[in-house]
Amino acid sequence: MKRWRQAFLAYFDTARSNNGGTEAMNGLIELHRVARGFRNRESYRLRMLLIGGGLASPHLR
Repeated sequence: MKRWRQAFLAYFDTARSNNGGTEAMNGLIELHRVARGFRNRESYRLRMLLIGGGLASPHLR
């Protein structure tokens, strides 16, 4: 908790704003980058489920 004290208190000093929207956009950009090259919609859908579900693909390491 000591390590995150400044970040925690900054949340209240900045009208309770956060970077959730930015992180969501970054996630979409990352998904498009990772899924580039899929030739069919089903493979793209499965990649979205894999990344969106927080699962790790052994091929991405």
